Amino acid sequence: MLNLHHLDSFLMLQQTGSFTDAAARLGVGQSTVTQHIQRLEKALGRRLVLRDTHQVKLTADGEALVGYARGMLDLNGRVLSLFGESRLRGRLRLGVSEDVVANRLTGILEDFIRLHPLVDLELTVALSAVLNQMQDAGDLDLVLAKRHVGDTHGKFLYREPLVWLARDPDHIISRDVVLPLIAFPPPSITRRVVQEALDGAGLAWRVVCTCGSLSGLTAAARAGMGVMVQPRSMVPEGLRELPGDRLPQLEDVEFVLIPRRGADAEMVEALSSLIAARIVPQSA
Repeated sequence: MLNLHHLDSFLMLQQTGSFTDAAARLGVGQSTVTQHIQRLEKALGRRLVLRDTHQVKLTADGEALVGYARGMLDLNGRVLSLFGESRLRGRLRLGVSEDVVANRLTGILEDFIRLHPLVDLELTVALSAVLNQMQDAGDLDLVLAKRHVGDTHGKFLYREPLVWLARDPDHIISRDVVLPLIAFPPPSITRRVVQEALDGAGLAWRVVCTCGSLSGLTAAARAGMGVMVQPRSMVPEGLRELPGDRLPQLEDVEFVLIPRRGADAEMVEALSSLIAARIVPQSA
């Protein structure tokens, strides 16, 4: 019989691609994750993971196991929720900043629905300021969003720098023209930070592309339209960071959780605890 703890470590390793990161997110030692993978491989009689000095990859057998492992853990969670004394049920309305959705939300949602299958999750993705407005109107129970450094609204998760990004940084900074910006529409926190930094440095700029979707902004940046800004741990593939001496340094942003007063405290705490344990990047 396969050990569910071993499968949990296997899936976290598959998500993170690192024994160190998997151990940190599971709250165990790296040696524990290593042992779990070794015992799982022994139980199945197959090699599941390829290891080298740079990265961790799954073998073909490992890739085949992923779906079954998720199914087994999901079924286990459903059984525990159905017969457990403190099973959660009901609706939870979660608002998430666009940045987070594109990077870390999938694994968190997988874990939450596995642990609490009787909870119906209603997900809203928007700019942080918009999410705050929706929550003030009573439309969201929990918000995961950004805030300016110095703000006190919400429960602090972590802080990280914003960075300038472009498909071809050398080409962008070599042109003696107005800096072309790719940005979220107002009231974007990131947009405001960028504009204040450029104005403070006396640099000319213009917004050449505006989009409420991160995937849209990323597509524009990959097409070479201009410069966009993202938290350093959330840099989209295909974009490179501009040298720090060519454009003004941007202030950090903070990521926070904001529960709504009057929301189901048990459901909010269950999801909040999971987010807090899984979302912090190793570099933060």
